[in-house]
Amino acid sequence: MRAIMVMFDSLNRHMLPPYGSDEIIAPNFTRLAERTVALDNFYAGSMPCMPARREIHTGRYNFLHRSWGPLEPFDDSMPEMLKQAGVHTHLASDHPHYWEDGGATYHPRYSTWEFFRGQEGDPWKGIVDRAPAEGFKGAIMRQDAINRGYLRREAEHPQTKTFDAGLHFIESNLEADRWFVQIECFDPHEPFFSYDEYKQLYPHKYDGPECDWPPYAKVTEPDDQVEHARAEYKALVSMCDRSLGRVLDMMDQNNLWDDTLLIVNTDHGFLLGEHGWWAKSVQPWFNELVHLPAFIWDPRTRAAGTHDRALVQTVDIAPTLLDFFGVPSTPDMLGTPIRTTRATETESNSDAREGALFGIHGGHVNVTDGRYVYMRACATPDNAPLEEYTLMPTHMRGRFAPAEFTDMELAKPFSFTKGVRTLKLTGRAQVNPYTFGTLLFDLESDPAQEHPLDDPDQELRMLRLLAQLMRENDAPASQFERLGLPLGSEPEPAHLLVRRQSEIAAAAAEPLPPLDEFASGKLNLGTPVSELLADQRSRTVLDAHVPALTQSEFLGMLGSTTLYALAATTALSTAVLHRIATELARI
Repeated sequence: MRAIMVMFDSLNRHMLPPYGSDEIIAPNFTRLAERTVALDNFYAGSMPCMPARREIHTGRYNFLHRSWGPLEPFDDSMPEMLKQAGVHTHLASDHPHYWEDGGATYHPRYSTWEFFRGQEGDPWKGIVDRAPAEGFKGAIMRQDAINRGYLRREAEHPQTKTFDAGLHFIESNLEADRWFVQIECFDPHEPFFSYDEYKQLYPHKYDGPECDWPPYAKVTEPDDQVEHARAEYKALVSMCDRSLGRVLDMMDQNNLWDDTLLIVNTDHGFLLGEHGWWAKSVQPWFNELVHLPAFIWDPRTRAAGTHDRALVQTVDIAPTLLDFFGVPSTPDMLGTPIRTTRATETESNSDAREGALFGIHGGHVNVTDGRYVYMRACATPDNAPLEEYTLMPTHMRGRFAPAEFTDMELAKPFSFTKGVRTLKLTGRAQVNPYTFGTLLFDLESDPAQEHPLDDPDQELRMLRLLAQLMRENDAPASQFERLGLPLGSEPEPAHLLVRRQSEIAAAAAEPLPPLDEFASGKLNLGTPVSELLADQRSRTVLDAHVPALTQSEFLGMLGSTTLYALAATTALSTAVLHRIATELARI
């Protein structure tokens, strides 16, 4: 028995042909759907990149306890469990986050692994005679430009090399049994770097600035620039489609369909103007980001060409692979094996869950039952208490700063920490969810999530489902307190927030007006935030209107970012911005 998992990053379900879209030319995804079962209700869990991969190893959510970080010493690891059971596990990837401080303990869990450099701002090739870049984004864009100079042909692209390596592993082990290969490519994650062959598939007129790396912010760009960015994304997905086709060719040519499990999946989606937003992580987790494409071929059932509507998640991948090789899941794994049948789409996975949790550490805690989606914000503007539980104190690209240990203490063991006490530290949210309020959507009547509901009965039902799933995941008491939920009893009508936070939610949904519509003086919304914070007069204005700003993780990445640009990221309301601009203009 063998297994192949092809994993993409930031692959949008709603733009793929097997899910009813004709936006992207992707014949191999259509071919894939004909040979597999397309999962119609596959949801993300912990996000973004590395939290999703921690779920793939552990089979349980982690965003309630920890932000982006490595595997912990007490974590189960599916590839390592397979390795210990005599299954050779191999990782081929160009995903640069595996080789940073916040992703450092994943790849050694495989029997063998290969890595290909050059994606995003991967610190790969060193050129020292270029002008220094400002801020975090400027630095990685500078490095990306250097990297692209070494990727002039498709054969040199890290995506191509990743698939080359995965296919080489398969070809080298065609006669061997009991292996699992994970072919994981960073694409179509931004920047959307592909080649003319793919760009020409999406002809359009555009003479604006280069735009293949959208910001994590509200859309303030003109329509033609948005369409250009979408075309760049589509071109990269078409390149991914070609790579996927190489795997399908290998399966066809070597009869791998007879005994080889195939999973094709992604970690999350990417907004390309939907809801007035770019990217992910800084806005609510709309369905375009969490309702994911996923396909599975199980040679034991040989089900193909159908759709399964069971509610399944990323946490189910580890139990699925373990089950295929006859290795029991651990008691700490809360996912269940995905089982396909040769039935029609009206039948589904017998172990389907009642609800699916998803979110990012310190953000909304969300739940769906497949029809309703409930996004629970914090109950108060301070978004507190928020705590990190870890024995691996690193962020994405660095270690925790000494100041972050100031209030450190040892926590009591959780049910999944194997009796180990972790560090308990004060956490910081990437974006305060209070800014967006609590939201409830009915996907049946409003699939685009454009009209939030105010339905107390449905909110209470979904809130109780959310609390139930949090208890099953041994969520820390601080998460219940942050969300305004009782710890030891069922939520009651007094705990509902949709109506109470409706004005906040409506303000956050407004588009951001152009900069020249705001009052302006020596200090204004176009002034870098660092300058505003350095001047006590303007800092007093910010403290009065946006006190959460100084608590954001973004502070260390701002560089020359202006308050206007930051407002596009953090969804400050137009009314608040007008008040700030007016007071700054008086200084």
